[in-house]
Amino acid sequence: MCGIALVLSGVRILGSDLHSEPNGGASHPTAQQVDEPVLLLDDLKASLLRRGPDSIGSRKILLHLKCNKSDGNDDERGDKEEDLWLQAKDNSMECIVSSVEPCATQDVRNQQMPSDAEIELVGATLQLRGIRRVFQPLEDVSRNLLVYNGEIFGGIHVADRFNDGQALLDELGNCCSCGFHEVDPLERFFCCNAKGKKSVPEILSTIRGPWALIYWQEESNTIWFGRDAFGRRSLLVHWPTFDDSRFVLSSVSALSSVRNDSDSELAVSAHSHIYWEELPCGIYSVNLKASGENNLCIKEKIFGQVVRHGWADSLLNRLTEWERTNVEPSAEELSLHKLSFRKTELQSKAKGYLMETCKLSGCMQPAQKVLFALKESVLRRTAINSVLEKYSEQDEDELVPVALLFSGGLDSMILAALLDQCLNPRYIIDLLNVSFDGQLAPDRVSARMGVKELQRIAPSRRWRLVEIDSTLSGLTWEIKHLRSLIHPAKTYMDINIGIALWLAAGGDGWVDGEICSFQDEPCRYRYKSSAKVLFVGSGADEQCAGYGRHKTKYRKGGWFALQEEMKLDMQRIWRRNLGRDDRCISDHGKEARFPFLDEDVIKSLLELPLWEIAELDEPAGRGDKKILREVARLLGIEGASLLPKRAIQFGSRIARESNRKTFGSNRAANQASAGSVEISEK
Repeated sequence: MCGIALVLSGVRILGSDLHSEPNGGASHPTAQQVDEPVLLLDDLKASLLRRGPDSIGSRKILLHLKCNKSDGNDDERGDKEEDLWLQAKDNSMECIVSSVEPCATQDVRNQQMPSDAEIELVGATLQLRGIRRVFQPLEDVSRNLLVYNGEIFGGIHVADRFNDGQALLDELGNCCSCGFHEVDPLERFFCCNAKGKKSVPEILSTIRGPWALIYWQEESNTIWFGRDAFGRRSLLVHWPTFDDSRFVLSSVSALSSVRNDSDSELAVSAHSHIYWEELPCGIYSVNLKASGENNLCIKEKIFGQVVRHGWADSLLNRLTEWERTNVEPSAEELSLHKLSFRKTELQSKAKGYLMETCKLSGCMQPAQKVLFALKESVLRRTAINSVLEKYSEQDEDELVPVALLFSGGLDSMILAALLDQCLNPRYIIDLLNVSFDGQLAPDRVSARMGVKELQRIAPSRRWRLVEIDSTLSGLTWEIKHLRSLIHPAKTYMDINIGIALWLAAGGDGWVDGEICSFQDEPCRYRYKSSAKVLFVGSGADEQCAGYGRHKTKYRKGGWFALQEEMKLDMQRIWRRNLGRDDRCISDHGKEARFPFLDEDVIKSLLELPLWEIAELDEPAGRGDKKILREVARLLGIEGASLLPKRAIQFGSRIARESNRKTFGSNRAANQASAGSVEISEK
């Protein structure tokens, strides 16, 4: 997990409302209307450093214009032309050790000639891949620069014990820089293919795994940026406005601040959410060019237009369209399906019912196909970390490479069972559980039951349940900090979920040695998880009809209405969930991994008929997420396979405490539809 950012100043971004009249747009208040904070680079770096505590660095690119005399070809070029000349500053890398403040570095800004525009790239790194320490921004021999936040699980070869960010930079360094790309596909075909090179979008489209990046391609004067097709890594954007003309990209919303005249204290601005937007998933480029305009009203001499590029991979296009071939069953298909459902339930309970046997015989059933895809997804996310290599070289007993956000419910129990199958038996797996009602919260009750079931199906594994207890009254600073992290999300539901995820990622709680069956630790003791990788069950409900609104849509509109609602959920998950969740979890220097959102898992689920995924005529806890309940039974998980869906804000009971604090009671909160109410700025 890393934190990345770009600050582009002195460049006119075409299509922005920067040069509109101050009162012409309602979306952005002017400097005269509000005391709008200006984003401070030091604040941004401090926020990024929390995500990537191993190292942080920055590089500045200065852009100058120079005039070339005409060579006589006035009919083609005119009397003069302004060429963009780029001068890159030497090394402004700021090295840090662990999480201490950056080492002092020589400030060379005052030694440089004024520039027409500036690009500053910042990268903070939590290094989980490679045996050599990596510092961002990464640079190649052609002076291309990359800041990368992601994991490559396939599509691009990453050698053993090698860093995937460096591997990606090597691939991008071989890309064509002709600049045609999607503007003129035919020209690009003849140019790039003649050189035997691929385009940047083609390389990025091959990545399997979550990513967000910013890439400076020196030869073409182009900034490339974007995030993966499902938005599993956060990337926020500030489009130039009247108040702040810079173009800014960042993994996280910095805690923007202004000086409060009354008490001279720094305070969070009520309008800070206006500054940032979630960048929609995709690949973007900005090619920088000399303006050539003599308009004195336009101070920027360099301009760039944001271009969005399509995915150059047919699989990604199919997955993002999220179309399913078989949506509505015929009467005969539905009858056969119900008979098969009953038979599968009986078979999955029988001893010796092994997935591998059916795989070899070529008779895999739908649940077995999903189980196989999920296991491969978990295996990819546990097998290639330098963290695991480091642990394997130690002789200590306390080895905790990964942790799991754990409620004891269906999704987290499936992931726990698969982690047991994919990890060396000597590793301890931390199960992180958050409660705002002590031992009485539903998620705490099911978590304790879930540990016992895991001990039954995997008796050789050491499971450590970390019980994280909290109250809203004790989280004054944390809530203020979380409001910055969740931006631009801003509802009470967002803050409730964000707090629960943030506390879980921190892993600071209590362990009951008796519950965990630790013979040498029978008492309850304080514990903080050191795992850098946190597995999360995001994406299971959206793909398998786990929400109550799915049943409502099905009852009102049938199978096609259900499919459209699930499609809507998957196509907006980047905006509603994943960016927010990534920022909250990564704030502790932890990396979230989402096995249910693996490309092959999504593909496997989409290839199944919808009636194999869910049967919403059945009662809750049976027909919703039916396919995953069958997967759980194949893994030997019986208790959790019958549990109904319970969102983290309700299972931990933070929503109840928040409702009482904000609205006076749960009833009043329900009447006000509290989940969608925006947080008061008072």
